[in-house]
Amino acid sequence: MLDLKQFEVWFVTGSQHLYGEETLRQVAEHSQTIAQSFDRSEHLPVRVVFKPVVKTPDEITKLCQEANVAPNCIGLIAWMHTFSPAKMWISGLKFLQKPLLHLHTQFNRDIPWDSIDMDFMNLNQSAHGDREFGFMMSRMRLERKVIVGHWQEEHVLKGIAIWMRVAAARFDMQGAKFVRFGDNMRQVAVTDGDKVEAELKFGFSVNTHGIGDLVQVINAVSEADVDRLCEEYGDRYTLMDVLLKGGERHESLRDAARIELGMKQFLEEGHFKGYTDTFEDLHGMKQLPGIASQRLMGMGYGFGGEGDWKTAAMVRALKVMAVGLPGGNSFMEDYTYHFDPSNRLVLGSHMLEICESIADGKPKCEIHPLGIGGKEDPVRLVFNAAGGPALNVSLIDMGNRFRLLVNEVDAVPAQEELPKLPVARVLWKPQPDMTTACAAWIYAGGAHHTVYSQNLTTEYIADFADMVGVELVVIDKDTQLRRFRNELRWSEAYYR
Repeated sequence: MLDLKQFEVWFVTGSQHLYGEETLRQVAEHSQTIAQSFDRSEHLPVRVVFKPVVKTPDEITKLCQEANVAPNCIGLIAWMHTFSPAKMWISGLKFLQKPLLHLHTQFNRDIPWDSIDMDFMNLNQSAHGDREFGFMMSRMRLERKVIVGHWQEEHVLKGIAIWMRVAAARFDMQGAKFVRFGDNMRQVAVTDGDKVEAELKFGFSVNTHGIGDLVQVINAVSEADVDRLCEEYGDRYTLMDVLLKGGERHESLRDAARIELGMKQFLEEGHFKGYTDTFEDLHGMKQLPGIASQRLMGMGYGFGGEGDWKTAAMVRALKVMAVGLPGGNSFMEDYTYHFDPSNRLVLGSHMLEICESIADGKPKCEIHPLGIGGKEDPVRLVFNAAGGPALNVSLIDMGNRFRLLVNEVDAVPAQEELPKLPVARVLWKPQPDMTTACAAWIYAGGAHHTVYSQNLTTEYIADFADMVGVELVVIDKDTQLRRFRNELRWSEAYYR
């Protein structure tokens, strides 16, 4: 996956020439101290670069233009140490194309009660300087994140870290390529959508390659490379006896390894960040990619089943946001329900393709019939996911806009052994309860495919929705169905 330290955020402080050189010198010193502290902080995943204090419209405009083309700059943190007349910012903010975080802070934490004088007051004007800046962004209808608090407080650092991770994911989407092996599953609605509008809105492109293009690469994989990958399978997973070397199904394991190696090579050579496939188009392949998709997701690639390119893009985005965090993110599907009134549960799974990053313990590597697709039995990883708080995230095309839908859930440990269900799976309780959550999801038009996240919160998805300018709908512990349906109606009016 990506090293987020290759990215940088610029720390920009606003002031003006009204206060004299001594005040501006102190503003610059304070700003540099904060920027250096952020850059050295173990809590912030992205580098922070100090930029000279801006005091004129020309300086602001030049800085914003430079930020737009800087190859590693993923966003700006802005702070008004003194009062910075906001009309100076109009031109620059009109040009700015990178995400903006407005940090409402001040250098000193406490008021120096015994020594405070007018010189101190002239220097430390964030309390009203940031309000002037905030007005102009609201007047210009600019989306941004506002964080309030002293710059050394934990909640401030946590909020900045979340914003940085989301900015990195947005940056990663710009120019990203996703490949569809074959087309969308026939007659399915929600997995399809407007790929042109998606490229305009998010920055990534989606194009189809015939399955024959992939098969050609798969067939050229060397036997030595297949040998090495099969050894890795044996070291990393608990292999079913029949898949072991000399076992009656070992050749199927080799076929699965060859498919993984071919797909990885195809993605690398084409500079793709994710892909989709469909069991309806497997011409020339011996089995549907099972373990291949599970492991490629584990490497950071986005994936969506049955041609679901929107979910593939979101899997990649959430994986970038979560780089270095414990837990995982995976393609997921609400598969079946447990309607016990005292213990209502959703069983999430898919035919084969659940990312190994969410596994609780060492996965088993098994082979079983699939029942659809008309190919040989596919090899897959079988495991349970751990309990704990999680998210289900769905990106859907509503025709006149994209909607991001989130349901906060609580995963629970496996209730039973499930000896005859040879797939990776997770059990969860949707918030606020199963009947409300499922009804709300359906009213909102949520897809049956989602991205399941163990390590992100709704704040990440909210920041992402703001950055890319799409609608956000959240189902959580406070959701009431009547109010939720009214929110959907208000959104429909807003976007109409």
